[in-house]
Amino acid sequence: MKKVLIALVILANLGCSKKEAAYTISTAFERGEPLAELKKSPFPEVSDMAASINNPGKLWVHNDSGNKAEVFLIDKTLQLALTCKLKGVDNRDWEDLAVGPGPDPAKNYIYVGDIGDNAAAHTFKYIYRFEEPVWHEGEDKMEITAYDKITFRLPGDMKDTETLFIDPKTKDLFIVSKREEPVYLYTLRYPYSTTDTLTATEVMSLPFREIVAGDFSDDGKEILLKNYEHIYRWSAAAYTPAPKLLKGTPEEIPYEEEPQGESIAWDRNGSGFYTLSEKNGKKKSYLYFYKRK
Repeated sequence: MKKVLIALVILANLGCSKKEAAYTISTAFERGEPLAELKKSPFPEVSDMAASINNPGKLWVHNDSGNKAEVFLIDKTLQLALTCKLKGVDNRDWEDLAVGPGPDPAKNYIYVGDIGDNAAAHTFKYIYRFEEPVWHEGEDKMEITAYDKITFRLPGDMKDTETLFIDPKTKDLFIVSKREEPVYLYTLRYPYSTTDTLTATEVMSLPFREIVAGDFSDDGKEILLKNYEHIYRWSAAAYTPAPKLLKGTPEEIPYEEEPQGESIAWDRNGSGFYTLSEKNGKKKSYLYFYKRK
């Protein structure tokens, strides 16, 4: 999204929004540790990330609207390992991605959400699903020609959405709206058609605003959602479907302020989670890691 537009929208929403509820402050994680600064890179407008499964220790990221249809595999120093270009695809407004299960239980998949809509003007949203690549040393580019395109609309009015995550057990996809207060949770139940136009199911409202990223842990016990000012965590003792988990009361995790933080991802080993902001003016952006205590 364009920086001037997003700045105006953020200011407008902050000016008219009610004060968010206060939640118990979580003590489960250490303060965010800066691992690397985002300097000159091919992903200055990073809009989300997800930890890789097939490439342990690495992260997938992408830029948002106005950029190429590419996903980038990076390490924890923000060094680029692999650029994957989706052939024949446009980046209308890519806002989130997830890595998780899919049609073949022996494989892992990347889900890229072309789900942003600043002006609430697009009838249809798209999610691109393809097998997660395995990176080999010396390989720096890959063209993705085999992918599925999931086309869907939201029930009711068109909305901006910037959050996508997958249930690691059911494979259901979840989308969260951004600009309403409260925001809304939608789902696409698995198996989802890749030939028909689907209508997402509205699941519930959530008493937040400006939700820009989220992630569901691999064990299905924890969900993270964030906006520009707060990180919220829901947790359970065992796997819990997302709607049931999100009906509970979250904790708030102390958040290291970022210029325009729209990315959050659990580490695959469960040891903590990452955040990353796109570059915004002269403010510095870092990859942060919040280590579990």
